[in-house]
Amino acid sequence: MRSELVLFGVFIPGLLGCLVGAVLVNAVLRRALARAGLYRFVWHRALFDLALFVMVLGAIVWVSARAGWQ
Repeated sequence: MRSELVLFGVFIPGLLGCLVGAVLVNAVLRRALARAGLYRFVWHRALFDLALFVMVLGAIVWVSARAGWQ
């Protein structure tokens, strides 16, 4: 199990790659939810966005661990 990525000879923590992916996926999901008007059903938008980010990050880490990328 590798815990870091090598980018041009620089070691980068594996979680940082997962975080970048989660930020990108979360940005797309937030834009889609706003466009669909689903935020009107959410009580506290900031907490909802944080929970969405944590779930996306957890899913990416889980998939990468199952696939052997980390």
